[in-house]
Amino acid sequence: MTVTEPTTDAADNSFRRMDESSAEQWAHIGRCTALNQPRVADRILMLLQSLADIRDGFLTDQLTHSLQTATMAERAGADEEMVFASLCHDIGKAISVPNHGAISAEIIKPYVREDVYQTILNHQDFQGRHYYHHFGAPRDLRDQFRSESWFSLCEEFTDDWDQQAFDPDYDTLPLEHFEPLVRKITASVSSGTSGTQRTDY
Repeated sequence: MTVTEPTTDAADNSFRRMDESSAEQWAHIGRCTALNQPRVADRILMLLQSLADIRDGFLTDQLTHSLQTATMAERAGADEEMVFASLCHDIGKAISVPNHGAISAEIIKPYVREDVYQTILNHQDFQGRHYYHHFGAPRDLRDQFRSESWFSLCEEFTDDWDQQAFDPDYDTLPLEHFEPLVRKITASVSSGTSGTQRTDY
């Protein structure tokens, strides 16, 4: 995609150190970043597409698994943020399988509410219920989160959708079906923690 830079006479963005910058220069950077927010959706869709190259011994590739998880969530009546998160829950595997849950969760964090973020962040511990015994590992890791407000959402995500989504014969919706949702969810970002102005540039 083409990167857009707004023209301005007020900001001379020639600083080489942050401690020599001005408020006007940061305002200019903020405007540029906002104008280029659509690239987030482009990058997410690109990462999702790259999962088609990752199978790692599973019956389906990781893109099919992600699409199938999102399809199941949508058909179960999950809200848009949860469908988006279901689609992106393993996007971290495009970078690294170890710690992929945390990678995925941090990518979507600015665009989803806290319980959805926590669901993706912790879904691996919930998944252990279904297969950790094959490795001699405890299957009850999810129990440490039982008092959390998001526990039931993560349980539904893990048990009803994620762990069941490896079926090559399932009627899985294509990535094109979810593209408008990805663009809608990532079209804008919240102001950051505690409602303060964004500072993460």
